[in-house]
Amino acid sequence: MAEIKSHEFDRFVEKGAELYKIFVIYGPDRGLVSERASMIAARTGVPKDDPFAMLKLDVSDLQGDPGRLLDEVNSLGLFGGSKLVWLRGAANEKPLLDAVQILAAGPPPANILIIEAGDLKKGSGLRKIAEPARAVAVVPCYADDVRALNNLIDSELGNENLRISTPARQKLLDLLGGDRVASRNEVRKLALYCRGRSVVEEEHVSEIIGDASSVSADEAVDAILSGDLPGLHRAIQKVLSSKTPVFLVLQSCLKQFQLLDLMKAEMEEKKLPVAQVMMTLGRHIHFKRKPIMEKALRTWSAPALSRETERLQAAVLLSRQKQSLEPSIAFQTLMAITIQSSR
Repeated sequence: MAEIKSHEFDRFVEKGAELYKIFVIYGPDRGLVSERASMIAARTGVPKDDPFAMLKLDVSDLQGDPGRLLDEVNSLGLFGGSKLVWLRGAANEKPLLDAVQILAAGPPPANILIIEAGDLKKGSGLRKIAEPARAVAVVPCYADDVRALNNLIDSELGNENLRISTPARQKLLDLLGGDRVASRNEVRKLALYCRGRSVVEEEHVSEIIGDASSVSADEAVDAILSGDLPGLHRAIQKVLSSKTPVFLVLQSCLKQFQLLDLMKAEMEEKKLPVAQVMMTLGRHIHFKRKPIMEKALRTWSAPALSRETERLQAAVLLSRQKQSLEPSIAFQTLMAITIQSSR
C-alpha cells in the first residue's frame, strides 16, 4: 500500500510521484485535496493550458458513459507523450470503482490519472480498491493540525520577509483551520496588509482578519445544531453589528461539524455510547455546550453529518474566492443547515 502521510507529502512530490501513474487524493479538507492534486499535476510536467494533454472531468461525466474513464486513461495522446486525466468530485460511484479496479489490477496505464475525492470513510469502495494496490498512490488530506498551520504561517509570511510575534501567532492560529486554501488566503491577506513591516503584531491580525473574542461564534453554532432559526438570526445580527466577519462563524461551524463527524464515526465503528465519546473526543467542549452536542450526536446520522460538512467546506472555499459575496454565502449556508437540523 502506498499511502502518503501528511509529513511525507512534500518529499513524495519531489522524489516519488514520478513512480506512479494513478493518484487518489481524498479527505475532509477540500482545499488541501485540491492543493495537493495541483502540486502532483504540476510535477507531471503536462502543460495546464494544453487541451490535448490535460483533460479535466467531473465524476458526473462518467454517469452516461461508464467506460469513458478507462478509454481516456489508456488512449494515446494526439501528439504523443503522456496525457493527464484529472477527475474531480469523486466518491464511490460505480463507474469510477469499476474503472479503478481494472486499472489497479493491470499494468501501468498509458496516461496519468489524478482522482480528487471527498471524505471517504474507512472501508468505503474507493479506499478498499486503492489502498491495497501497489500501483496507486493514496493521499489522505485531513484538517491541518497546529504544526501544519505553523508551517503555513511561516512559509507565507516568510515570502514577504515577515516575522510574527507569539501573541499574534496564537491569535492567528485560533482563526485558521478547516480548509487549507481558505487558511492560506487569510495568511496571504495578512502578509499583504503588513508588507513593509518587519514583525506582524496581534493588532494587525485583529485589524485584517477580525477579532472573534468579543463576539463568540458558539451562539450561532448552537442555534444551528438546535435547528433554531430565530436564534441564528439573533446571533448573526450580533456578529454583524460587532464588525466581526461572518466568515468566522462559517469556519467555526465547519470545525464543529468536523468534530461531530469524527465523534459519530468513532461511535459507530466501536459501538460506543454518546457519553463515552463525549468523555474522550468531546472532553474539551465547554460544559454548557455539551448537552447540545450530545443531542446532535443522537439525532444526526453519519451521512447527514458528512453531507453538511462538505456543504460548509464548499461555502468556506467559495467565500474566500468571492469575498464580496461572503455574507450572503455564509448566511444562506448556515440557514440551510439550521433548517436541515430542525427536521
